[in-house]
Amino acid sequence: MHRSGITTTKTGPQLSALFLFVNKGIASIALALLALVLASCVDSSRDWKLTGPTMGTSYHITVVQVPAGIEKAILQSAIDAELEAVNQEMSTYIPDSELMRFNGAAVGEAVEVSEHLADVIARALSIHQRSHGAFDVTVGPLVNLWGFGPKPEPQAVPDDAQIAQLQQVLGSDALTLEGLTLSKSRPVAIDLSAIAKGHGVDRVARLLESKGIDNYLVEVGGELRTAGVNPQGNPWRIGIERPTAGQVVQKPIQVSGKAVATSGDYRNYYERDGKRYAHTIDPRSGRPVEHKLASVTVIADNCAEADGLATALNVMGADAALKLAEEEGLAVFLLVKADDGFEERYSAAFRPYLESQGR
Repeated sequence: MHRSGITTTKTGPQLSALFLFVNKGIASIALALLALVLASCVDSSRDWKLTGPTMGTSYHITVVQVPAGIEKAILQSAIDAELEAVNQEMSTYIPDSELMRFNGAAVGEAVEVSEHLADVIARALSIHQRSHGAFDVTVGPLVNLWGFGPKPEPQAVPDDAQIAQLQQVLGSDALTLEGLTLSKSRPVAIDLSAIAKGHGVDRVARLLESKGIDNYLVEVGGELRTAGVNPQGNPWRIGIERPTAGQVVQKPIQVSGKAVATSGDYRNYYERDGKRYAHTIDPRSGRPVEHKLASVTVIADNCAEADGLATALNVMGADAALKLAEEEGLAVFLLVKADDGFEERYSAAFRPYLESQGR
Protein backbone atom coordinates (compact mmCIF):
# COMPACT_ATOMS: atom_id res chain seq x y z
CA MET A 1 0.00 0.00 0.00
CA HIS A 2 1.53 3.27 -1.15
CA ARG A 3 0.96 6.56 0.60
CA SER A 4 2.17 9.89 -0.69
CA GLY A 5 0.88 13.39 -1.32
CA ILE A 6 -2.50 14.30 0.11
CA THR A 7 -4.34 11.05 -0.47
CA THR A 8 -3.79 7.37 -0.99
CA THR A 9 -4.97 4.87 -3.56
CA LYS A 10 -4.48 1.14 -3.90
CA THR A 11 -4.23 1.21 -7.67
CA GLY A 12 -3.58 3.91 -10.22
CA PRO A 13 -5.93 4.99 -13.01
CA GLN A 14 -6.24 2.57 -15.89
CA LEU A 15 -7.31 3.26 -19.47
CA SER A 16 -9.37 0.58 -21.16
CA ALA A 17 -10.83 0.38 -24.64
CA LEU A 18 -14.18 1.66 -23.41
CA PHE A 19 -13.83 3.62 -20.22
CA LEU A 20 -11.45 5.72 -18.18
CA PHE A 21 -11.24 4.14 -14.72
CA VAL A 22 -10.13 6.36 -11.88
CA ASN A 23 -9.70 5.86 -8.14
CA LYS A 24 -10.73 7.92 -5.15
CA GLY A 25 -9.13 7.61 -1.71
CA ILE A 26 -9.15 8.55 1.92
CA ALA A 27 -7.09 6.22 4.10
CA SER A 28 -6.56 4.00 1.08
CA ILE A 29 -10.11 3.99 -0.22
CA ALA A 30 -10.00 2.67 -3.78
CA LEU A 31 -13.10 3.80 -5.65
CA ALA A 32 -13.94 4.37 -9.29
CA LEU A 33 -15.91 6.56 -11.60
CA LEU A 34 -16.01 5.63 -15.25
CA ALA A 35 -15.74 8.59 -17.60
CA LEU A 36 -17.33 7.84 -20.96
CA VAL A 37 -14.73 9.80 -22.88
CA LEU A 38 -11.42 8.57 -24.28
CA ALA A 39 -8.07 9.96 -25.23
CA SER A 40 -8.57 8.23 -28.58
CA CYS A 41 -11.71 10.32 -29.13
CA VAL A 42 -9.76 13.57 -28.87
CA ASP A 43 -8.96 14.12 -32.53
CA SER A 44 -9.21 17.88 -32.99
CA SER A 45 -5.99 19.87 -32.92
CA ARG A 46 -7.59 22.05 -30.22
CA ASP A 47 -8.99 19.14 -28.15
CA TRP A 48 -6.37 17.86 -25.71
CA LYS A 49 -5.93 15.14 -23.15
CA LEU A 50 -3.65 16.09 -20.22
CA THR A 51 -2.49 13.69 -17.51
CA GLY A 52 0.02 13.70 -14.69
CA PRO A 53 0.72 12.67 -11.09
CA THR A 54 -0.67 14.57 -8.12
CA MET A 55 -1.71 14.03 -4.48
CA GLY A 56 -0.60 10.40 -4.38
CA THR A 57 -2.75 9.59 -7.42
CA SER A 58 -3.05 11.20 -10.87
CA TYR A 59 -5.16 13.63 -12.84
CA HIS A 60 -6.86 13.21 -16.21
CA ILE A 61 -8.15 16.29 -17.98
CA THR A 62 -9.90 16.65 -21.33
CA VAL A 63 -10.18 20.15 -22.76
CA VAL A 64 -12.25 20.83 -25.87
CA GLN A 65 -12.07 23.67 -28.39
CA VAL A 66 -9.16 25.37 -26.62
CA PRO A 67 -8.91 29.01 -27.73
CA ALA A 68 -6.14 29.92 -30.14
CA GLY A 69 -3.03 31.34 -28.52
CA ILE A 70 -2.95 28.81 -25.67
CA GLU A 71 -0.09 26.33 -25.93
CA LYS A 72 -0.61 22.80 -24.65
CA ALA A 73 2.70 22.59 -22.76
CA ILE A 74 2.13 25.93 -21.06
CA LEU A 75 -1.41 24.96 -20.06
CA GLN A 76 -0.22 21.69 -18.55
CA SER A 77 2.54 23.51 -16.69
CA ALA A 78 -0.05 25.87 -15.21
CA ILE A 79 -2.22 22.92 -14.14
CA ASP A 80 0.75 21.20 -12.52
CA ALA A 81 1.63 24.40 -10.67
CA GLU A 82 -1.95 24.81 -9.39
CA LEU A 83 -2.10 21.25 -8.10
CA GLU A 84 1.33 21.58 -6.52
CA ALA A 85 0.07 24.67 -4.72
CA VAL A 86 -2.83 22.63 -3.33
CA ASN A 87 -0.37 19.99 -2.14
CA GLN A 88 1.85 22.61 -0.51
CA GLU A 89 -1.15 24.00 1.32
CA MET A 90 -2.93 20.80 2.36
CA SER A 91 -0.63 17.77 2.28
CA THR A 92 0.19 15.84 5.44
CA TYR A 93 3.25 14.37 3.68
CA ILE A 94 5.08 17.66 3.11
CA PRO A 95 6.63 18.62 6.47
CA ASP A 96 6.46 22.36 5.82
CA SER A 97 3.05 22.42 4.16
CA GLU A 98 0.65 25.02 5.48
CA LEU A 99 -1.53 22.33 7.04
CA MET A 100 1.41 20.63 8.76
CA ARG A 101 2.51 23.94 10.23
CA PHE A 102 -0.89 24.23 11.84
CA ASN A 103 -0.82 20.61 12.99
CA GLY A 104 2.47 21.34 14.72
CA ALA A 105 1.18 24.47 16.43
CA ALA A 106 0.49 24.56 20.16
CA VAL A 107 -2.98 24.19 21.60
CA GLY A 108 -4.60 27.62 21.74
CA GLU A 109 -2.15 29.20 19.29
CA ALA A 110 -3.84 31.38 16.66
CA VAL A 111 -2.45 30.46 13.23
CA GLU A 112 -2.97 32.61 10.15
CA VAL A 113 -3.94 30.48 7.15
CA SER A 114 -4.48 31.13 3.45
CA GLU A 115 -7.89 31.80 1.94
CA HIS A 116 -7.77 28.40 0.20
CA LEU A 117 -7.05 26.45 3.38
CA ALA A 118 -9.61 28.47 5.33
CA ASP A 119 -12.24 27.77 2.67
CA VAL A 120 -11.63 24.01 2.73
CA ILE A 121 -11.63 23.83 6.53
CA ALA A 122 -14.80 25.93 6.72
CA ARG A 123 -16.48 23.54 4.29
CA ALA A 124 -15.23 20.53 6.28
CA LEU A 125 -16.59 22.00 9.52
CA SER A 126 -19.93 22.67 7.83
CA ILE A 127 -20.20 19.07 6.61
CA HIS A 128 -19.17 17.86 10.09
CA GLN A 129 -22.05 19.79 11.63
CA ARG A 130 -24.61 18.84 8.96
CA SER A 131 -23.68 15.15 9.16
CA HIS A 132 -23.90 15.14 12.97
CA GLY A 133 -20.22 14.29 13.29
CA ALA A 134 -20.00 11.58 10.62
CA PHE A 135 -17.44 13.68 8.74
CA ASP A 136 -14.42 14.62 10.83
CA VAL A 137 -11.05 15.81 9.54
CA THR A 138 -9.39 14.90 12.86
CA VAL A 139 -10.23 11.18 12.59
CA GLY A 140 -6.77 10.16 11.30
CA PRO A 141 -5.48 8.57 14.54
CA LEU A 142 -8.53 6.29 14.66
CA VAL A 143 -7.98 5.29 11.03
CA ASN A 144 -4.38 4.46 11.89
CA LEU A 145 -5.41 2.55 15.03
CA TRP A 146 -7.58 0.25 12.93
CA GLY A 147 -4.76 -0.42 10.46
CA PHE A 148 -5.95 1.65 7.50
CA GLY A 149 -3.17 4.22 7.68
CA PRO A 150 0.58 3.86 7.06
CA LYS A 151 1.02 1.09 9.64
CA PRO A 152 0.31 -2.61 8.94
CA GLU A 153 -3.01 -4.16 9.85
CA PRO A 154 -3.14 -4.88 13.59
CA GLN A 155 -2.79 -8.46 14.81
CA ALA A 156 -5.73 -7.86 17.13
CA VAL A 157 -8.58 -5.40 16.75
CA PRO A 158 -8.40 -2.31 18.99
CA ASP A 159 -10.07 -2.62 22.38
CA ASP A 160 -12.59 -0.23 23.96
CA ALA A 161 -9.96 1.47 26.08
CA GLN A 162 -7.75 2.34 23.09
CA ILE A 163 -10.70 3.74 21.17
CA ALA A 164 -12.00 5.75 24.13
CA GLN A 165 -8.57 7.23 24.80
CA LEU A 166 -8.36 8.62 21.27
CA GLN A 167 -11.94 9.84 21.23
CA GLN A 168 -11.27 12.00 24.27
CA VAL A 169 -8.84 14.02 22.16
CA LEU A 170 -10.23 13.86 18.63
CA GLY A 171 -13.11 15.89 17.25
CA SER A 172 -13.68 18.81 14.88
CA ASP A 173 -15.31 20.67 17.74
CA ALA A 174 -11.74 21.36 18.91
CA LEU A 175 -11.19 23.57 15.84
CA THR A 176 -12.07 27.26 15.70
CA LEU A 177 -11.88 29.19 12.43
CA GLU A 178 -12.36 32.95 12.60
CA GLY A 179 -11.75 34.58 9.24
CA LEU A 180 -8.24 33.45 8.30
CA THR A 181 -7.26 32.51 11.86
CA LEU A 182 -7.36 28.86 12.91
CA SER A 183 -6.80 27.45 16.39
CA LYS A 184 -7.42 24.25 18.36
CA SER A 185 -8.52 23.64 21.93
CA ARG A 186 -7.11 20.09 22.07
CA PRO A 187 -4.01 18.54 20.44
CA VAL A 188 -5.80 17.43 17.25
CA ALA A 189 -4.26 17.17 13.79
CA ILE A 190 -6.17 17.81 10.57
CA ASP A 191 -6.13 15.45 7.57
CA LEU A 192 -7.98 16.78 4.51
CA SER A 193 -7.76 13.59 2.43
CA ALA A 194 -11.54 13.39 2.17
CA ILE A 195 -11.98 16.82 0.62
CA ALA A 196 -8.69 18.18 -0.76
CA LYS A 197 -8.84 16.32 -4.08
CA GLY A 198 -12.25 17.80 -4.76
CA HIS A 199 -10.86 21.23 -3.93
CA GLY A 200 -8.00 20.57 -6.35
CA VAL A 201 -10.50 19.73 -9.10
CA ASP A 202 -12.30 23.01 -8.46
CA ARG A 203 -9.03 24.94 -8.59
CA VAL A 204 -8.11 23.44 -11.96
CA ALA A 205 -11.63 24.09 -13.30
CA ARG A 206 -11.35 27.75 -12.33
CA LEU A 207 -7.91 27.92 -13.95
CA LEU A 208 -9.28 26.55 -17.22
CA GLU A 209 -12.21 28.95 -17.17
CA SER A 210 -9.88 31.90 -16.53
CA LYS A 211 -8.17 31.03 -19.81
CA GLY A 212 -11.43 30.96 -21.75
CA ILE A 213 -11.76 27.17 -21.83
CA ASP A 214 -15.48 26.47 -21.52
CA ASN A 215 -15.55 22.75 -22.34
CA TYR A 216 -13.67 20.38 -20.06
CA LEU A 217 -13.65 17.33 -17.83
CA VAL A 218 -11.25 17.51 -14.87
CA GLU A 219 -10.66 14.37 -12.80
CA VAL A 220 -8.30 13.92 -9.85
CA GLY A 221 -8.23 10.50 -8.22
CA GLY A 222 -11.86 9.78 -9.09
CA GLU A 223 -13.39 13.16 -8.25
CA LEU A 224 -14.45 15.12 -11.31
CA ARG A 225 -16.06 18.24 -12.65
CA THR A 226 -17.33 19.03 -16.13
CA ALA A 227 -18.44 21.98 -18.20
CA GLY A 228 -19.77 22.43 -21.72
CA VAL A 229 -19.51 19.56 -24.17
CA ASN A 230 -17.24 16.61 -24.89
CA PRO A 231 -15.09 16.26 -28.04
CA GLN A 232 -18.12 14.99 -29.99
CA GLY A 233 -20.12 18.08 -29.09
CA ASN A 234 -22.40 16.17 -26.70
CA PRO A 235 -23.02 16.62 -22.97
CA TRP A 236 -20.51 14.86 -20.74
CA ARG A 237 -21.58 11.43 -19.50
CA ILE A 238 -19.95 9.32 -16.80
CA GLY A 239 -20.66 5.88 -15.43
CA ILE A 240 -20.97 4.97 -11.75
CA GLU A 241 -19.08 1.76 -11.19
CA ARG A 242 -20.77 -1.29 -9.72
CA PRO A 243 -18.99 -2.08 -6.42
CA THR A 244 -17.86 -5.57 -7.39
CA ALA A 245 -14.77 -7.19 -8.85
CA GLY A 246 -14.11 -6.06 -12.39
CA GLN A 247 -14.99 -2.81 -14.07
CA VAL A 248 -18.71 -2.69 -14.78
CA VAL A 249 -20.91 0.38 -15.14
CA GLN A 250 -23.89 0.28 -12.78
CA LYS A 251 -25.43 3.53 -13.94
CA PRO A 252 -24.53 6.04 -16.69
CA ILE A 253 -25.47 9.65 -16.01
CA GLN A 254 -25.22 12.97 -17.82
CA VAL A 255 -23.35 15.53 -15.71
CA SER A 256 -22.36 18.51 -17.82
CA GLY A 257 -21.79 21.56 -15.66
CA LYS A 258 -21.60 19.55 -12.44
CA ALA A 259 -19.09 17.93 -10.09
CA VAL A 260 -19.27 14.26 -9.05
CA ALA A 261 -17.66 12.27 -6.23
CA THR A 262 -18.09 8.67 -5.09
CA SER A 263 -17.17 7.04 -1.78
CA GLY A 264 -17.40 3.41 -0.68
CA ASP A 265 -15.84 0.67 1.41
CA TYR A 266 -16.08 -2.38 -0.81
CA ARG A 267 -12.41 -2.77 -1.74
CA ASN A 268 -10.40 -2.02 1.37
CA TYR A 269 -10.96 -4.23 4.40
CA TYR A 270 -9.46 -7.06 6.42
CA GLU A 271 -10.84 -9.96 8.43
CA ARG A 272 -10.09 -11.00 12.00
CA ASP A 273 -11.68 -14.07 13.61
CA GLY A 274 -14.17 -14.36 10.81
CA LYS A 275 -15.37 -10.76 11.00
CA ARG A 276 -14.83 -8.21 8.23
CA TYR A 277 -13.57 -4.74 9.15
CA ALA A 278 -14.06 -2.07 6.47
CA HIS A 279 -11.74 0.91 6.12
CA THR A 280 -14.53 3.44 6.71
CA ILE A 281 -14.31 4.58 10.33
CA ASP A 282 -17.26 6.27 12.01
CA PRO A 283 -15.74 9.03 14.18
CA ARG A 284 -18.77 8.90 16.47
CA SER A 285 -18.26 5.27 17.47
CA GLY A 286 -14.55 5.05 16.79
CA ARG A 287 -15.16 1.81 14.89
CA PRO A 288 -15.52 0.64 11.28
CA VAL A 289 -19.03 1.03 9.90
CA GLU A 290 -21.15 -2.12 9.79
CA HIS A 291 -24.05 -1.06 7.58
CA LYS A 292 -24.80 -2.38 4.07
CA LEU A 293 -24.18 0.83 2.15
CA ALA A 294 -21.59 -0.07 -0.51
CA SER A 295 -21.13 3.24 -2.31
CA VAL A 296 -22.40 6.81 -2.40
CA THR A 297 -22.28 9.12 -5.40
CA VAL A 298 -22.93 12.84 -4.95
CA ILE A 299 -23.54 15.42 -7.68
CA ALA A 300 -22.96 19.05 -6.69
CA ASP A 301 -22.01 22.41 -8.14
CA ASN A 302 -18.47 22.17 -6.80
CA CYS A 303 -16.25 19.16 -6.28
CA ALA A 304 -15.04 19.91 -2.75
CA GLU A 305 -18.63 19.78 -1.54
CA ALA A 306 -19.33 16.55 -3.44
CA ASP A 307 -16.10 15.01 -2.16
CA GLY A 308 -16.71 15.73 1.52
CA LEU A 309 -20.40 14.84 1.39
CA ALA A 310 -19.73 11.50 -0.31
CA THR A 311 -17.51 10.48 2.60
CA ALA A 312 -19.93 11.77 5.23
CA LEU A 313 -22.94 10.00 3.71
CA ASN A 314 -20.97 6.79 3.32
CA VAL A 315 -20.25 6.84 7.06
CA MET A 316 -23.88 7.58 7.93
CA GLY A 317 -25.43 4.58 6.16
CA ALA A 318 -28.25 4.44 3.63
CA ASP A 319 -31.24 5.55 5.70
CA ALA A 320 -29.52 8.47 7.42
CA ALA A 321 -27.79 9.47 4.18
CA LEU A 322 -31.06 9.64 2.25
CA LYS A 323 -32.72 11.53 5.09
CA LEU A 324 -30.00 14.22 4.99
CA ALA A 325 -30.08 14.28 1.18
CA GLU A 326 -33.83 14.95 1.15
CA GLU A 327 -33.57 17.57 3.90
CA GLU A 328 -30.89 19.49 2.01
CA GLY A 329 -31.96 18.77 -1.57
CA LEU A 330 -28.75 16.87 -2.33
CA ALA A 331 -28.39 14.80 -5.51
CA VAL A 332 -27.32 11.44 -4.06
CA PHE A 333 -27.23 7.90 -5.51
CA LEU A 334 -26.67 4.89 -3.23
CA LEU A 335 -25.82 1.27 -3.89
CA VAL A 336 -26.84 -0.91 -0.94
CA LYS A 337 -25.79 -4.53 -0.53
CA ALA A 338 -28.67 -6.97 -1.00
CA ASP A 339 -29.00 -10.75 -1.11
CA ASP A 340 -29.13 -10.75 -4.91
CA GLY A 341 -26.68 -7.94 -5.66
CA PHE A 342 -27.20 -4.24 -5.03
CA GLU A 343 -30.27 -2.16 -4.40
CA GLU A 344 -30.30 1.30 -6.00
CA ARG A 345 -31.60 4.10 -3.84
CA TYR A 346 -31.52 7.80 -4.68
CA SER A 347 -32.79 11.19 -3.59
CA ALA A 348 -35.42 13.24 -5.38
CA ALA A 349 -32.72 15.67 -6.52
CA PHE A 350 -30.87 12.81 -8.24
CA ARG A 351 -33.91 11.60 -10.20
CA PRO A 352 -33.49 14.10 -13.10
CA TYR A 353 -30.04 12.65 -13.85
CA LEU A 354 -31.60 9.20 -14.23
CA GLU A 355 -34.47 10.51 -16.31
CA SER A 356 -32.01 12.19 -18.68
CA GLN A 357 -30.76 8.67 -19.50
CA GLY A 358 -34.26 7.49 -20.33
CA ARG A 359 -34.91 5.55 -17.14
